Order: sequence, then C-alpha cells, then structure tokens
Amino acid sequence: MKKKQRHGWGTGDQAEQHYLVQPRTLAGGGDIRHVSEFLRASGWRDKSKTGGPLQMESPDRTLRVAYDPYVLPGGWTVHGRANGPNGEWAAQLGQQTPVEIVAGLTDALTRPRTAHAPDVWAPLAEQQWDMRFEGDNYVARSPDGAAWMQYHQSTDGSAMWWTGAKDKQGNGWTAHFTSNTPMHLVQAFSTQLAGPEPALRPRGHFPLSAQIRTWSVSVKPSELSAWQQARITAARASTWARNSARGSRPRTTTPLYTPVGGARTHR
Repeated sequence: MKKKQRHGWGTGDQAEQHYLVQPRTLAGGGDIRHVSEFLRASGWRDKSKTGGPLQMESPDRTLRVAYDPYVLPGGWTVHGRANGPNGEWAAQLGQQTPVEIVAGLTDALTRPRTAHAPDVWAPLAEQQWDMRFEGDNYVARSPDGAAWMQYHQSTDGSAMWWTGAKDKQGNGWTAHFTSNTPMHLVQAFSTQLAGPEPALRPRGHFPLSAQIRTWSVSVKPSELSAWQQARITAARASTWARNSARGSRPRTTTPLYTPVGGARTHR
C-alpha cells in the first residue's frame, strides 16, 4: 500500500471539489495515510508488503497497527503486546471509521502517557452527549443520535468498550476495545469521536445520507499536501524532542565486579 497513490494526492495543482462533512462520525473512512504517515514520521516501521494490507510496527515492536480492506468485515486492527504489568490488548475498528477518529487512538500510541488519570467520558460530556445506564451498560449518545459509546462489565469482571456510528440508511461503522486496552488510549479515541470539526472528503468519497450536512469547497492538491506535511512535521518534531530528552539523561555506571569486602585501595 505504501506505493499506491490515492485520490487527491496527484502531482497536478488544479483545484478539485471537496466537501466538508458533518458529523464526521458519518463521513466515511477517508485516506488511510492520515494515520500511516504520522506513524512513519514518529519512527514506526512500515512492514507492509507491496499490494497488501497496511502493517505498521512501533520502534520497540510492542505495538502494531494494521488496515486490511481485503477481508470481511475488514478495517483497522490495533494490537498491544503484553509488556510488564500491562496485559495484551487489542482494538478492532470498522472500515468506515473516519481516519480522523482512528488517529485519535493511533496518534496517542506515539506519545508518552501523562500522569493524569484518564476519563473516557469527559470529552463526550463536554460535547453534550447524553449519558445514562441502560441495563448493565453505561451508554453515551451524541446529540444527533448517530454515534454512541458503551461500556459493559460482565459478572466475571471482564469489561469491553463498544462504540460506533450509524445513520438511518444503515451506513456506518462499529469498533470495540478489549478490557486490557489502556484507558488513556480509549480517552484519546473518545476525544476525536466527540470532536465537532467536520471531515474533509473528495467528491464521491463519503456516504449518501440524510443525516449528514455538506459544504462544497475547492481545494488544490498542494494545499492538501501542505496540511498533511504540517501533521508529519509535528510528528517528527515531537519524536526528535523525546529522543533528545532520553539521550541527554545522565547515565549511571555500575562496576562489573565489586569485591565482597568493598572496594580495595591499592598502595
């Protein structure tokens, strides 16, 4: 996939018709390079085979992000390997999950965890989502009724996050996170899920739905490239800053061997 060019990334610079789509939860999948190029700029390795599904791996090899449109139901898979006290976890996101929302999760994989306790529901509450218990589930629904996020805990203690968006014609997507998914990642996802900003899509690259609103805009390929490059530059700068901070930390060296009675003084 890394060599394949998608719509809107050509070499010409003639203005093309695009649309701002709102709510973006129903805007369709979008260009997967919004996700993959940010990861690559953050030092992730592209493990994809030519013509095959996207496969990205973190520098420490503990995280993988994949996108496979060639299988059913297809879509995104994010996997975290067991690491110290953290167990193995995974997230599955449908093909039509907007890349802007997927990036809420995948961008967060490249950043260190903050000291603040995560609150998955806070970004939804800020955007006036309706929250309530429905049976054994705690559910938040968007004001337009198209999107939801649900938390379910079984009697055995296992828990699962389930989320998605769907219009009255059946267009939409679903996603779920296993119980071990780090909460700061789920919060990063919910922040983008609730984001009020519209999504930008080329003509013909979003669902026909009575529940979306669109505004036509003319955009040059060079403008699209500049917006993407700004995102890539930010990823590179952040990665460089983290690596520099690690490299500047003072190192302590431990002697390979210390006699039982302590260090001896040679005379």
